Amino acid sequence: MQTVQDVSALRAAIRGWRSKGETVGFVPTMGNLHAGHQSLIKLARARTERVVASVFVNPTQFGPNEDFERYPRTLVQDQAALADQDCDLLFAPDVGTIYPFGAEHSVSLRVPQITETLEGAHRPGHFDGVATVVCKLFNLVQPDIAVFGQKDFQQLKVIERMVRDLSLPVKVMAAPTLRAEDGLALSSRNQYLSPDERARAVLIYDTLSKMRELFLQGHAWRALEQVATSRLTRAGFAPDYAVIRRADDLAEPAEDQREGLVALIAARLGTTRLIDNLMFD
Repeated sequence: MQTVQDVSALRAAIRGWRSKGETVGFVPTMGNLHAGHQSLIKLARARTERVVASVFVNPTQFGPNEDFERYPRTLVQDQAALADQDCDLLFAPDVGTIYPFGAEHSVSLRVPQITETLEGAHRPGHFDGVATVVCKLFNLVQPDIAVFGQKDFQQLKVIERMVRDLSLPVKVMAAPTLRAEDGLALSSRNQYLSPDERARAVLIYDTLSKMRELFLQGHAWRALEQVATSRLTRAGFAPDYAVIRRADDLAEPAEDQREGLVALIAARLGTTRLIDNLMFD
């Protein structure tokens, strides 16, 4: 696997593949890779002849008092993990490469409406940073397919909306959430949990599953949101939200809507903020 940091080397490698008629898959990451990331590489590998991954901790998607400085930088381990999945090229740029005029003076994208709720409401500006860096990376790599995990469900929908609105020539593919045996969604932030917190963290997925079960039994979605929030609070979580939304745009569903829904939870356990979701269909 080749590792490059500058744009000219990235484009030279991709130009060589394109000259042979090879398709390119892309998996953007912030590094500190786990089995969930590796599953994205595997999916891209199954769909395209060449696979590019990026490792870039993007400063513009972190808000005040968030964990940008302590976000793990594990490039050597990430290189080994990507090589194990037959990734062809790792693009590991520095901040100056992605933001040549500085992050604070960068052109910024805003995807309206879908970014103004849930994560967007609790992390103002977060999705502006996500949309901006993903668009920049798409322009640099120019992939045929880009793979994103469903665990970051709102992020996935924001990127889908951006690609469609800007008519970007890339197909966005969603990869299923990879989970531990007890159901906890794999996440780089799980490493911050104490042993006791790790044991309790599975309650998030358990609550999502219960929300879906009760909804399919005919319970109203508004009542289930209240039940889920109370359940998490009693267990020592500090929920930001535990909601049921339309999967296509994350708006509140009609009272009688029974299809196309997703449950989403974000909650703090100790100092760690965890998110997860579960489709109802």
